[in-house]
This record gives sequence, C-alpha cells and structure tokens, in this order.
Amino acid sequence: MDQRSKQLRKKIVDVLHHAGRGHIGPSMSLVEILRVLYDSVLKYDPSNPQLAERDRFILSKGHGCLALYVLLAEKGFISEEKLFSFCSFDGLVGGHPTAKTPGVEFATGSLGHGLSLAVGVAAALRIDKSERRVFTVLGDGECGEGSVWEAAMSASRQRLSSLTAIIDYNKLQSYGPTEEISGLEPMSAKWKSFGFATREVDGHDVDALEKNFAELPFAQDKPSAIICHTVKGKGIPFAEGNPNWHHKTKMSAEDHARMINSIEDYNA
Repeated sequence: MDQRSKQLRKKIVDVLHHAGRGHIGPSMSLVEILRVLYDSVLKYDPSNPQLAERDRFILSKGHGCLALYVLLAEKGFISEEKLFSFCSFDGLVGGHPTAKTPGVEFATGSLGHGLSLAVGVAAALRIDKSERRVFTVLGDGECGEGSVWEAAMSASRQRLSSLTAIIDYNKLQSYGPTEEISGLEPMSAKWKSFGFATREVDGHDVDALEKNFAELPFAQDKPSAIICHTVKGKGIPFAEGNPNWHHKTKMSAEDHARMINSIEDYNA
C-alpha cells in the first residue's frame, strides 16, 4: 500500500473520529477503486459539478460514502470544513450520499438501486447523443437484490456500452460472509450470463485497476462489469474481514490513534 492510499485511509479515519460514527469496513475496501476513478478515469469539473459533458458516477453502495467524500474534498468539490461536517445535524455530507453534496448525482444507500439509476442515465445520454460514460459501484451484498439483475438485463438488452458496473467484492456483509447469506458464486459467470463483458481484478492493485479502466468498454455492444476482489477494512489489520468493523460508533481517542498507527505501519 503506497503513501497515497494510506493518506486517504487516514483522512477517512479522521472524519470518522470527528463524527463519532460511520462505516469503516465498507469505506476501506473502496479506496483504490475510487482513487483510480477520480485520478485517471472520470471526466469532471469541481467548479461546475453539473457540467453537461461530465462522466456520471453513482455510488450504489452508499454506506461506503466516507471514501467518496474524502475524494470529493481532495478534488475540490467540497471544502475540508464541509468534509468534517459528516453526520452532523446541519452538515453537507451525511451517512449516505445525497444530491445536495456537489459531485453526487443521486441519493443512494437503499441498496440495490444504483445500477437501475445508471442504466437510466446511460440510456438518456445515448438519446442525447452524448459520448459521456456512466460508472456505478455496487457492493457484493446488494447483488442479492433482484433489482440489480433486472437492471443488468435491461442494460444488456439495450447494449449500453457506455455503462460500467464495478462490484466491490469484499465477500463480507454486515452480519457475515456474503456467500453464506446470498450465495453469489459463480459471480463472474453470472454477470457474463446477463450480457456483460466481464473482467476480474485485484481491487487494491492501482496499476491493474488503471489498466482495466483504460481498456473500457470491453466490448462495443455490451455493458462492462469489473469484479474487484477486495478486503473489507483493508489497511487496518484488526478490522480486515471482521464484520464487527462494518460500522462503529463512539470512537475514542485511543481507537483513533490505534487505527492511524495501524494504517501507517501497514506493509501488505
């Protein structure tokens, strides 16, 4: 893990500690995915978040929003002050994203709906003859929702090659292993059978992510799916793969220091 990934994770922990609560594990598994999207892939203008020629990004797994907010602040969509208003009564950024936050397209977090939104946006952009792309990040747990697969069927039927579904496959839901709860395997074969050009990648390997994103669309007449194999809680060894760190409240100064030190010392 390089210093940039560590710095992003430490900022997530700082915001979490300031707010006193938030989703830790789901945010940590997203860091490299969102980092690469906002560094190298998405077209956007922080000074004009509604730029017509922007790419659209939808965080379907809205509970991972701390990672998104940190990137939005870094890129200039929101101020540092607004970032640290996370989960406050009159804050700009809440426990799930809403469209009042600059850079956020839709309210998400009611799981299973982000892909449907993305399909609609991609279809509308095609009607408008726009070449802009649409990306959505789904959690693996929400892939147990029937609405995800209804949207996938629609996307492939309409041959929405501008659409990319990114699955944060950390294999752990809030209460236990995803495979025990939803039985998603074979994950790649499922997306392929629903008409998506599909690849699998290490979701924490920045170079591999950049390479695969650069080759989109994977087929000219199909939507694309990238299954990112990740670790829930990545970067904090005692939180990795631990459902008890899905969400935390009442973070103490000692908890904060322990997490920051664990990230800084992380070598895997």
